[in-house]
Amino acid sequence: MSNLILIFVCLILGIVLKRAKIVPENFHSSLNAFVINISLSAFSLYYISKIELNSSVIFPALVPWIGIFFAIIFFYILGKIFSWKHSVIGALIMCAGFGNTSFIGIPVIQALYGDEGLKTVMLVDQPGFIALSTVGILVANFYSGSKDSLLKHLTKIIKFPPFIAFIIALILNAFSIEIPKEIDETLLKLGSTTVPLALVSVGSQMKWKKIEKQEGFYLFLGLTFKLILYPLLILILYKYLFLQNGKIIDISVLESAMAPMITAAIIAEAHHLDSKICNLMVAIGIPLSFVTLAIWHYILQVL
Repeated sequence: MSNLILIFVCLILGIVLKRAKIVPENFHSSLNAFVINISLSAFSLYYISKIELNSSVIFPALVPWIGIFFAIIFFYILGKIFSWKHSVIGALIMCAGFGNTSFIGIPVIQALYGDEGLKTVMLVDQPGFIALSTVGILVANFYSGSKDSLLKHLTKIIKFPPFIAFIIALILNAFSIEIPKEIDETLLKLGSTTVPLALVSVGSQMKWKKIEKQEGFYLFLGLTFKLILYPLLILILYKYLFLQNGKIIDISVLESAMAPMITAAIIAEAHHLDSKICNLMVAIGIPLSFVTLAIWHYILQVL
């Protein structure tokens, strides 16, 4: 219960700090930089180095890849049917194709499944960043008309601290190398800063704007895909097609049902895709996802 309370307290703190102008306009950028580069790196080293590597880990790792390719197909078809602008199609693909698997996913899964569930979260989150930095960048480039080099972005991935930590953790795991106790405890404490800092950042970035009729239609389709259709696809694929069960599969379904990823929305806006759709998807998707996640969790418990 304390973890659930923490989620809402930190979100509200972020909103209050920003509205009261107690903090600088872009203070969330500093929080994001610390969370992404330090906290998540520490989480990866701590949890991935200890997880039991077997065939079941492929299921959470595939979640973000299935999501982005499903989104590309889904919104490309809708875009053709309704003759949408490229900026709208691109924004919907980016915001509905990538989930908030760390900033929202970590506190939610920790609250529902405890610290053990965070191992699976990392198996979704880290491949998700790779998908965002490759396929996501290609989508943003294509729908914005940009010609940024793929090699440039691949270089960024290799230099990205959480990715480096992820690879190191896999090597430690594969060779059964234990991290010294003192360092391990330090990693856990650094990783524990992820939840409060990330949620304060999310709260400070939540913006609500007046919604026009057409924008409401885009928003409805985008959030229906992200919060309902996509997790339904993962549920059917994993539980009924591949006949998989257990905590790892349940967490994979919940991770697929997370709200739109803030980082994906930022990248979409930076590529001049429809910024209002991006803001609305994040601002409305995050609070709404707490309701839909509760429903998905109930469904998983009764199946």
